Amino acid sequence: MNIELILLALSPVFLLFVAVEFARRRRLYDVKDSLTNGVLALMHQGADAIALLILMPAFYWLYQYRIFDIQIGIESVLLAFVLQDFLYYWFHKASHHIHWMWAAHVVHHSSTRLNFSTAFRQSITYPLAGMWLFWMPMIILGFDPITVFAVVALNLAYQFFVHTQAVGKLGKLELIFNTPSHHRVHHSINTQYIDKNFGGVLIIWDRLFGSFVDEDPNDPCRYGIRGQIHTNNVLTISFHQWKHMLTTAFHTKGIKNKLAVLFSYPTYK
Repeated sequence: MNIELILLALSPVFLLFVAVEFARRRRLYDVKDSLTNGVLALMHQGADAIALLILMPAFYWLYQYRIFDIQIGIESVLLAFVLQDFLYYWFHKASHHIHWMWAAHVVHHSSTRLNFSTAFRQSITYPLAGMWLFWMPMIILGFDPITVFAVVALNLAYQFFVHTQAVGKLGKLELIFNTPSHHRVHHSINTQYIDKNFGGVLIIWDRLFGSFVDEDPNDPCRYGIRGQIHTNNVLTISFHQWKHMLTTAFHTKGIKNKLAVLFSYPTYK
């Protein structure tokens, strides 16, 4: 279970960054909010571990029909990293545009704070939302499932470091990489920033596909979601959008309209 092991091994580094940021930028933190983030992270890791146990046989069944036999080396790992980041862009964009997927991803956006601990704020329902479907093209292409999920873990590990207000612009790195500035835009509910900057490690996909917006120093970011829920209850945070979506679908007349509620652009509680 490489994805959990890699992130677990890096957890002391993550916690150190949280502690340093907390000590130096105390105003960015609310202790209850950060503790909630930690509990959500543990729930998410448990759900992911169970999902991988269940799904890994299916991934290896699919792997036997791979197009190429890709051997592990520097070049193939680099290719895997870039390809996974490309697929992550589309997963992330879909998570903001398809209600079924937003029901899981909304958890990550539900805090009105943005600090390193916000990176821990993840959803227990990502496996149900179908995040794993986006990595299947890599398996079909010929990357071993273990390699695929190791690369996924490294991508997510990088993203921890962009969840901060303590780092400004990073010069020319801003042209290629997802940075704290770019990710502040992504978490913002300012009108001009909604549904922008979906990149994981690389920001080039947003620049290529028209979803990039630069951070405007004259328009400070405000964080959270439209229809703030203002709670630290992890069950409410995890399931409020599912409840809203399924209730709306139940009361909507017609199969076509019900499906539209589930799979079109999200509505907000």
